[in-house]
Amino acid sequence: MVKPIARINVIPNLPEALQRLQELAYNLRWSWDHETIMLFRRLDPAVWDQTYHNPVLMLGLLDQFKLEEASKDAAFMAHFHRVCEAFDAYMADTNTWYKTTYDSQAQDMLVAYFSMEFGLTESFQNYSGGLGILSGDHLKSASDLGIPLIGVGLLYQEGYFHQYLNADGFQQESYPINDLAHLPLQLQREADGSPMRVSVPLPGRELQAIVWKVQVGRVPLYLLDSNIEENPLAEDRNLTSRLYGGDRRTRIRQEILMGIGGTRMLAKLGYKPNVVHMNEGHSAFLALERVRRMMLEEGVTFEQAKVITASANIFTTHTPVPAGLERFGFDLIDEHFTEYYQSLGLTRDQFIDLGREQLDGYQLFSMPVMAVRLSNMSNGVAKLHGVVSRRMWQWNYPGVPVDEVPIGAVTNGIHVHTWLSREMQGLFDRYLDPEWHKKLDDPTIWEDVRRIPDSELWRTHERRRERLVSFVRTQLKMQLERRGAAMSEIKAAEEVLSPDVLTIGFARRFATYKRATLFMSNLDRLNRILNHPERPIQLIFAGKAHPHDIPGKEFIRQIDQLSRQPLFRNRIVFLEDYDMNIGRYLYQGVDVWLNNPERPKEASGTSGMKVIANGGLNFSVLDGWWDEGYAPELGWAIGNGEEYAETDHAMQNQIESEALYNILENDVATLFYDSGRDSLPREWIAKVKNSMVQLTPYFNTHRMLREYTQDYYIPTYHKAKSLTQPMENGKALVEWQNRVRMVWDKISVGAVTLTSTEIKVGAETEVSAKVYLNGLTPEDVHVQVYYGQLNMRGEIAEDGRSIEMLPEPSALPDGAYVFKASLAYDTSGERGVSVRILPRNPYLSSPFQMGLIKWA
Repeated sequence: MVKPIARINVIPNLPEALQRLQELAYNLRWSWDHETIMLFRRLDPAVWDQTYHNPVLMLGLLDQFKLEEASKDAAFMAHFHRVCEAFDAYMADTNTWYKTTYDSQAQDMLVAYFSMEFGLTESFQNYSGGLGILSGDHLKSASDLGIPLIGVGLLYQEGYFHQYLNADGFQQESYPINDLAHLPLQLQREADGSPMRVSVPLPGRELQAIVWKVQVGRVPLYLLDSNIEENPLAEDRNLTSRLYGGDRRTRIRQEILMGIGGTRMLAKLGYKPNVVHMNEGHSAFLALERVRRMMLEEGVTFEQAKVITASANIFTTHTPVPAGLERFGFDLIDEHFTEYYQSLGLTRDQFIDLGREQLDGYQLFSMPVMAVRLSNMSNGVAKLHGVVSRRMWQWNYPGVPVDEVPIGAVTNGIHVHTWLSREMQGLFDRYLDPEWHKKLDDPTIWEDVRRIPDSELWRTHERRRERLVSFVRTQLKMQLERRGAAMSEIKAAEEVLSPDVLTIGFARRFATYKRATLFMSNLDRLNRILNHPERPIQLIFAGKAHPHDIPGKEFIRQIDQLSRQPLFRNRIVFLEDYDMNIGRYLYQGVDVWLNNPERPKEASGTSGMKVIANGGLNFSVLDGWWDEGYAPELGWAIGNGEEYAETDHAMQNQIESEALYNILENDVATLFYDSGRDSLPREWIAKVKNSMVQLTPYFNTHRMLREYTQDYYIPTYHKAKSLTQPMENGKALVEWQNRVRMVWDKISVGAVTLTSTEIKVGAETEVSAKVYLNGLTPEDVHVQVYYGQLNMRGEIAEDGRSIEMLPEPSALPDGAYVFKASLAYDTSGERGVSVRILPRNPYLSSPFQMGLIKWA
């Protein structure tokens, strides 16, 4: 290899009239705007597909003659000007939801959103799956709604792996290099023109990284890249090579770079975010860096800085099972943080306590544990996942009933415009309120779906199914050619599937708990269902297994081999290298989306949401988002929400595979093929319309971002501001917390009396409690009656409720305070009653935040 002595950046030579094409290409708003996409495609459809829908690369490859011809084409130029006008109007719009709702209340709010991956478009491979797609959709809706938000992540040279199958159907991985020069990236520079650099500490050295910017509509995304010559060690340059690649040492260093480096990067760019959102625990080291910076800048102690900076942090967990959490051994903590925790004034044990987690006889440093402990608010990503998370993290809040563990839930959504087909968008433009583009989460807007003629809705969806089948045939043929299949098999690929057959999609990460092979439990019955002479069904599968997940790869191999059998060759297809492009064809063309994980191991899932507005229906286990989205008139459910023990998986698979077959055969297929004389399946279409009307306005990222803003961003902003303006408020809170902790073990609930232990429905009984506060005042505590039904062990059930008790005006001679409350019941039966004490301070986001609770 010859090392260059200089570099030359060659840019497209655009005609003067088309100069703004460069601007359009470098703002990823084009990725969710059909008109801009059609403009680029119009320049040269073949080159558009050849570049995998990358306008930056496309402009560099286009023949100069074609560009000149386009600049002289009146029709093209009219299209170009329309797109530019719409782009300018979008970017300059001051009438966004956020500005009209919150700008006067929070003029200087700025949210920094940290995520390990961002899925923005298929040509920019900086994501692996659902987490990255959600992060990308999060930025897009923040842009649409005008929320002041910036994204932070890493830029990967190879991204996530590309998947292909060998002759046996076993997954193989390849890692092509991302060509950064032809991606919508802008290198950030210092005032002197040199690349902006950020450094973070690694053992014995400083790791250097440069900063790239991706513009996502109105929202900037900044990505750190360590592959530069200033890092002499190959392991440092390769740190940002692969997403989720390498060993544990690589992972901790990636997360140091993102959390600590990302925080330093924002400071260098001049940003001062007052709300910081950690999307999963990968970025949790940012909480430490924010503490360190406040200690240096404000001269406060570690404890003061910890409490004050935590007031601005929000943590979202996506993991429903403890095994999926990001943890590190203490040896890696010692290797990377000894000097760092000394600079914070902490001992080793004090530092490890921030993330210490006990696991079956050994301990590890848990990133989510640290994130929960150093955040103002935490949440799961679906209502059921919130329940699961509260159970999973209850150990972190000793004595707190599981239902009151301070972890909320914001159900995930999708960015509708990114995933909606152009044809369906045209249909909505004709029949829905013209404001539907901006009011995606307004239920009244979607009621107009019922006005769409059944025939138009059905024909629109059928055209997308036809396109899907054509796409699958082309993809399958290329797959078989790459793996050296027989010519007869390649030829047969041109006729797989049928454009008028009920089509079911299944595409996701091939983790074993998602049970991709559940449909294969009884192949004889599967054959009868798929090859039914009057009601046939076809299945399209896609998805990647983690490179080290051998059981997941085996699932893929089994499906691929089944698809080659003569009985199933025309009814089952596995598509390689699932990504946003393949996903879009599937979501827009399938009739039914299948999902059958082991409940409750699906945190949320969003793939099924993407079929709703495209005219598809969902058929799923009641897990993740479908647990709250399902109703009989909207789709189908496998089971009734049962949860099985780990030892009962064989029985669970048998029961749920039978349910899957029964519903497919007797409900789904029957309804789909039940057509009248006009060949329209009216009841099926009614179900599709119900699904669109009821589910689309809720399961989208516009609703999700509004919820985050209303319930998390704005309250966190106000709390953080109140603790820092002036800083004495934050210091006073820490002093109060220390005072409460010092005496907490000595406070107690004394005698508790009830005026009656037997009352009639509707009548009241007064509960009175003597409370010894040991120097605290009634203003320092909540004293509450906690009551509810009794379980079989004689304990108050998880869904117990509490009411506040009010203090008598003065203390008793023995120093006790008397608190009273009235209690009434609207149903009969035996009930349990208890009394508890909790810390009380207006600056606490929850009475349970300090982890202190005292029961009678």
